[in-house]
Amino acid sequence: MKILVIGDTHGQLNKIREIFPKLTNLDLIAHTGDHLEDGRALEREFGIPVVAVKGNCDGSYSADDFEIIETDYGRILLTHGHIQHVNYRLDNLYYKAMEENCKAVFFGHTHKALVTEEDGIYLVNPGSLSQPRDDSDGSYAIVRTSPDSFEASIVYYSTIMGSGNKNRPRAGYIRSILNYSDRF
Repeated sequence: MKILVIGDTHGQLNKIREIFPKLTNLDLIAHTGDHLEDGRALEREFGIPVVAVKGNCDGSYSADDFEIIETDYGRILLTHGHIQHVNYRLDNLYYKAMEENCKAVFFGHTHKALVTEEDGIYLVNPGSLSQPRDDSDGSYAIVRTSPDSFEASIVYYSTIMGSGNKNRPRAGYIRSILNYSDRF
């Protein structure tokens, strides 16, 4: 199974529309939240099934705002991550995956790409194509599953599009304080 994982699009779909023709053989798109309607729009536009969850900017304040994706590898938890406080720690996310009997988690909220594995559970954050916070021009994840394997890779917009400036000046600590002063 081949899954495109995106998130934190915040209503800005131009970059996903640019990269989509370069993607082949997708079985599913997983959207980690912060603009749930973007997931629905992509499903209508591309004709590929989309599983999406609400994020904090969608008004999600419930621990029940998550989905389970059944794959040939096993169950994957799809959540935005703000309820699990992923800006500060990942152990709550890990425990939620264990609680739901999942072998992997797709999450967002930080706008920073990450692929890591902790005691057999994979944690994948695709970053954000529209509002990255990691000094890149945006990113997404490609996940391939089989009954025996789970492979996740982060793909940067500037790499696939052959342009962009990965070293452009970015706001830092003060911007983060302002962005999180009124929500999770």
